[in-house]
Amino acid sequence: MEKPNIIMVISHDTGRHLGSYGRKVATPELSRMAEEGIQFDNYFCTQPQCSPSRGSILTGQYGHNHGLMGLTHLGHTMKSGIRTLPSEMKRAGYSTWLFGFFHESIAGVYEGEKLGYEHVVKVPGNAAANVTDELEKFLTGRMEAGDDAPFYASVGFEETHRPFDAFEPGPLEEIQVPPYLPDTKEVREDVARFQGSVKELDQAIGRIRMLLEDTRLDGNTLLIYTTDHGIAFPGAKGTLSDAGLETALIMKLPNGMDRKGIRQNELLCNIDLMPTLLEFAGAEVPAGIDGKSFLPLITEESYTERTHFFCEMTWHDRYHPMRGVRTAKFKYIRNFEDGPKVFLPFDIHESLSGQAVREAFYVPNAKEELYNLEADPLEHSNLAESSEHQHVLKRLRSEVERWMIETKDPLLSGPVKGEEAEEWKKEIRDGNVYKP
Repeated sequence: MEKPNIIMVISHDTGRHLGSYGRKVATPELSRMAEEGIQFDNYFCTQPQCSPSRGSILTGQYGHNHGLMGLTHLGHTMKSGIRTLPSEMKRAGYSTWLFGFFHESIAGVYEGEKLGYEHVVKVPGNAAANVTDELEKFLTGRMEAGDDAPFYASVGFEETHRPFDAFEPGPLEEIQVPPYLPDTKEVREDVARFQGSVKELDQAIGRIRMLLEDTRLDGNTLLIYTTDHGIAFPGAKGTLSDAGLETALIMKLPNGMDRKGIRQNELLCNIDLMPTLLEFAGAEVPAGIDGKSFLPLITEESYTERTHFFCEMTWHDRYHPMRGVRTAKFKYIRNFEDGPKVFLPFDIHESLSGQAVREAFYVPNAKEELYNLEADPLEHSNLAESSEHQHVLKRLRSEVERWMIETKDPLLSGPVKGEEAEEWKKEIRDGNVYKP
């Protein structure tokens, strides 16, 4: 059997805000992709912000293991010599391509080639439609040249990152506000414009699906859609809540693999994607990574579900260090610094939704948090002080401490150095931020 091509489309800040995941937004192309393939309903990221999460997708490692513990454009970077998904695909005989957006660096070098891509196609602004234009040139060019060598392509869209101002909002009365946000006119408008961005992303997915059919590459191409972390709204991105860690993952398999309309509910996280794709391609999986291949879920073979995954945040555009662990039933979080109960990245802080929740969110955090996800899926009731749950608290606390020690987490040695975004200076001067 010839090696399958792999196209991975990755959007920005989309979480699972898609129609096929039960959200009230029309995404017919992604819904069709799910109907023609496999949707993973219990797939999470390990870090709720862009660069560190994308680093985990690339390396199969947790953030402080690959080294990227904050945003690349603010000076954070992965460790030198680290093995990445595209570099390993290249070793396995694939040509590797990057179209559009990326946000990772290695050893301080912020270039796609350093990440393992042989061919980097830059697209100003990285809008989904424009990135898809470049992918179209590549796919049609291959067809016309009769090129059947296997390729791996990462296709990065700017959507659905803020700002959303350029997108037309739908009728506000039809908007379904996320249950962790207040249902106000301003929040509805914010969500409505976000959904305009989601629809732009969806249209690009439809174009890619048609391109694969028109170039007859669909017979031997794995098409993947995913995103980096939860949506860019208060209580999601930048937090270790499920709303911050939840991510979409949909796969449309090559035509010979007849698995359609499948919904998988096993607990997965994005460190598992790299080893899965390498195994799918017949490539070597690097030893010592944190992720575990879930290829058996795709090929209908025996699979042992993971019992938990660890989650973390260190830096975003401000310092807010947290470590945690999520099981099927419980979530434990340790906050390492005094700070707001709910961290807001700057673009969320200044948004309509951010302004609506600052008073409620900018109160002191707790040192430890424990949530029963079955009884309290919105994570409103912190059980860390509950006598009934002390055995769970101690067990999960011990798990996180053991993990940090075994992996030599830099946070154990004290605060991790980083750079705060310039935009915060005025907000701090004006008193619009959390104050201890």
